Amino acid sequence: MKILFLTHAFNSLTQRLFVELAARGHEVTVELDVNDAVSEEAVRLARPDVVIAPFLKRAIPASIWSRVRTLVVHPGIVGDRGPAALDWAIQEGEREWGVTVLEATGEMDAGPVWASHEFPMREAAKGSLYRAEVTEAAVRGVLEALEKVRDPAFRPEPLDYARPGVRGRLRPPMRQADRAIDWARDDAATVLAKIRAADGFPGVLDSLCGEPVYLYDAHPEDTLRGGEPGAVIAKRGGAILRATADGPVWIGHLKRQAEGPQLKLPAAMVLGERLEGVPEAELAIDARPAGRTFRDLWYEEAGAVGYLHFAFYNGAMSTGQCQRLAEAIRFAKSRPTRVLALLGGPDYWSNGIHLNVIEASPHPADESWANINAIDDVALEILTADRQLTVAAMQGNAGAGGVFLALAADRVLARRGVILNPHYKGMGNLYGSEYWTYLLPRRVGADRARAITEDRLPIDAPRAAELGLIDACGPAAAEAFGAWVRAEAEALAARPDFAGQLAAKAARRAADEAAKPLAEYRAEELERMKLNFYGFDPSYHVARYHFVFKVPKSRTPLYLARHRAARPVERARAPEGVAA
Repeated sequence: MKILFLTHAFNSLTQRLFVELAARGHEVTVELDVNDAVSEEAVRLARPDVVIAPFLKRAIPASIWSRVRTLVVHPGIVGDRGPAALDWAIQEGEREWGVTVLEATGEMDAGPVWASHEFPMREAAKGSLYRAEVTEAAVRGVLEALEKVRDPAFRPEPLDYARPGVRGRLRPPMRQADRAIDWARDDAATVLAKIRAADGFPGVLDSLCGEPVYLYDAHPEDTLRGGEPGAVIAKRGGAILRATADGPVWIGHLKRQAEGPQLKLPAAMVLGERLEGVPEAELAIDARPAGRTFRDLWYEEAGAVGYLHFAFYNGAMSTGQCQRLAEAIRFAKSRPTRVLALLGGPDYWSNGIHLNVIEASPHPADESWANINAIDDVALEILTADRQLTVAAMQGNAGAGGVFLALAADRVLARRGVILNPHYKGMGNLYGSEYWTYLLPRRVGADRARAITEDRLPIDAPRAAELGLIDACGPAAAEAFGAWVRAEAEALAARPDFAGQLAAKAARRAADEAAKPLAEYRAEELERMKLNFYGFDPSYHVARYHFVFKVPKSRTPLYLARHRAARPVERARAPEGVAA
């Protein structure tokens, strides 16, 4: 089928659907929804059999849905309507939620139902649910709907609130008044639900240290206590601990409410010296807390395997976070284990350098330089682990330098459903580092490495395994993937020829070092990066500004809008295609 995606942004759900449909032989092209005229032109050029709207923020014009079957992916159960479906579901404590694929009509979210899939709700932030349960349900729903489109006898079910089982309803947009926290009355569970429901966007508007700010990235705390409701009573790893009516919650990120565009940043960075006197709630990297708490970096051991977790918000890794991670890897390397498993976080493995922190710096070029060197140091620590075999286990998505950081490990695993974006060019033709010029060709060869980085297209875990980018693709369910990774790591540690494996690793590294030292790869990459950061071409700085402040794109890149390309672009699954 010829399918046109009409979407506000090429977000994680849109990317996942893009690769899933391309893998099944569909011809998929993408148009970012700039305005009605541009979208109408896209339909004329693409001549699709079906238009799919995975992520829109406004109504589809009748000029499109009246001419071409148009399916909308709505993150709500059957009958749910409105722009804040997932927000309401989280804040009101829904136990079950779902995704509905419906046909666009003149009334928002009220068209005939083509497919619906429900899932149990986790206690998690909106973005985490969206990238996991919502995305999986959406993939199942879209695939089911497309099968039904092929059936000329199928008729979608009109939305009928009188039908048994239709429990959704029209919900209004969620306002800040609906999200407001009463620190004296709201318990920790209520505060967590409110912040989680607003995570990503728009945040919960509140006041801290006399300044209006939006709150994000909330975590429970089961042990620490004290302070008047609303007071900041501790800090850790850039997060602050704030008292509620019955116990405190951690808040990881804030954004000022002020004139002009503002950045979402680590809470302690926003509040700065106003946190003077607030105690640091130190937690050793290998501590075993008695209950739930916030930590973005921790280490644990089981037998001959060490597991290092680094759950950095949105996968972004600042200079300081990279330095902490490099230190943690050095600690893990000093332990008497055979295997070191690097797990990232449940939502992201890594997305590379921290563009928000860089943008907030008074000297963004200097901070970019410091950040890329710090993440290079992390990659070097992994590459030079000579006492253990290393495993990178990607539970969540990875992008740019984060992908290449994983390739520094001896064995690379990914959960089925993970999306990888192993390229930098979309960020103002950024060249990239993390030893990628050594790591990527070593795995896939020079020609395929060039194609992967030039295409700028997402790759799912099964395809990454086919390409040799990763070694194996594990189960889609988070718990099953975790168990699979543990089994893989334990089997690797228990191999009778473990000493031989370690010796072979050392021999390969020595041969590679003799052929071309790692320091030479790094110097060459950083010389190119220096031009990005300090050269006459401001493309990286402009692209970074647009990215962090979410400036809407004025047009769709041609590598996505294949209907607009001067000549066809090879499909995402072609093994060695290079973008036009």
